[in-house]
Amino acid sequence: MSETVSIPTLSGNADFSAYLAKPAGKPKAAILVIQEIFGVNAGIRRKCDKWAEEGYLAVAPDLFFRMEPNLELDPDIEPEFNKALELFGKYDAEDGVRDIEATIKWIRKEAGVEKVGCVGYCLGGKLAYMTATRTDVDASVGYYGVMIDQMIGEAKAIANPLMLHIPTEDHFVDKAAQKAMHDGLDAHDKVTLHDYAGLDHGFATEHGKRRDEEGAQLADRRTWEFFAQNLG
Repeated sequence: MSETVSIPTLSGNADFSAYLAKPAGKPKAAILVIQEIFGVNAGIRRKCDKWAEEGYLAVAPDLFFRMEPNLELDPDIEPEFNKALELFGKYDAEDGVRDIEATIKWIRKEAGVEKVGCVGYCLGGKLAYMTATRTDVDASVGYYGVMIDQMIGEAKAIANPLMLHIPTEDHFVDKAAQKAMHDGLDAHDKVTLHDYAGLDHGFATEHGKRRDEEGAQLADRRTWEFFAQNLG
């Protein structure tokens, strides 16, 4: 069962919408699903629905609400892809991590689920890393997160488990950035990095041309096992 809910910002001066998918019974825990640059589109909603099918409460906040509320773009349509890149260039990730923190608080207080994990994709992968370094989220996963290499200094603040999925041929995260991630994070006892040889950005999308079925299933299985272990 799914619905749209309204969540107040940390400051309380605005609200943003979120897609909420509920499991059949009492939730095992909650999974906060962090969007790509394409908004809370059909693929992100499907991610939530799949978590609900596994027994989790799943929430995907509309993080672009300050620029364009209820945005849904298709990465396989060039003008929509270009619009997403334009919005990404204007987006303030500092706002994003605060809105994620507000969502975590809402899940615990209003939905009554104490254990919260987050999983993000692309921009959401970066935000999942920031969530791990700046909030009390219980576990985090990032898929093909961008610009994480520029924030390695924040790793010392990671207190709870973090997993990152890194496709080796990511055309948005070059080899130097991947090396910086490994150099800065491999020794961290709370962080696990997985490389996916030959795969590109977006390989675990639910829909469209970017998906690599084998790679997506492997990464998603690792994510499922990670949350089962760390949100139990």
